[in-house]
Amino acid sequence: MAVRRRLVERFVSLLCNVATVVVLFLLFSILWTLVTQGAGGLALPTFLHSTASPGTGGGLANAIIGSCEQTGLAALIGTPVGMMAGIYLSEFGQDGRIVMLVRFVSDMLLSVPSILVGLFIYLIIVEPAGHFSGMAGTLALAVLFIPIVVRTTEDMLRLVPRAMREAAYALGAPGWRVILSVCLRSARGGIMTGILLALARISGETAPLLFTSLGNLNWSTNLNEPMASLPVTIYQYAGSAYDDWVQMAWTGALLITVAVLATNILARWWLTRNGSAQQ
Repeated sequence: MAVRRRLVERFVSLLCNVATVVVLFLLFSILWTLVTQGAGGLALPTFLHSTASPGTGGGLANAIIGSCEQTGLAALIGTPVGMMAGIYLSEFGQDGRIVMLVRFVSDMLLSVPSILVGLFIYLIIVEPAGHFSGMAGTLALAVLFIPIVVRTTEDMLRLVPRAMREAAYALGAPGWRVILSVCLRSARGGIMTGILLALARISGETAPLLFTSLGNLNWSTNLNEPMASLPVTIYQYAGSAYDDWVQMAWTGALLITVAVLATNILARWWLTRNGSAQQ
């Protein structure tokens, strides 16, 4: 029996190691492809000039600014809403109809195709207004952002030991203080991971933006007008017959990937530094 257990353990360990190598190989293959194909477009005009017709030396400046504006506003809207909903489900919600409804809707939004979210925002925002807008794109991204934060916040708060809550209550701390100073502080690493996952998802979404912000070849930061974005620009450029547009599509994909990786690294560094300082 002992020999069999050791053989099974070694076999499972081997499978885990093989799976890890496969995942790392795929990840580095994607990164290598993006670097080799997209590095050629990393020039100063790419970050200074707006998108233009083929052969005129256009850049991605308006798409970069549009993506940053829409994604950043979506995160600002979705983070507090998602965290408060997750706190309610974990700390205040009982097994009632409202809690079951909120959890059911959140789970449904986690798996709903993003194009349906774009169509929904199109019907309630774009069609009544009579025009596409950056705000509609922001709201569509926020709808995709919120359920990930809700689920992550709820799960991470449930992992906080009940003994820590009881100790804080025993010291006379009110409920809101226990949640802010004990629960959220203990679960902040996991919650931050959920926020980063949500940010990574909406950063590359194209389908909802096609029905909401649409895109704009000109420079525009007005949320009430059609607004350019990197995912939509990549979608338009990648299937074109012009080499310079295809090059810009690869460069845009590289920029999105680097931005997501840099955000993750900085967030991890910040959490590690603050955790070490408190200890």
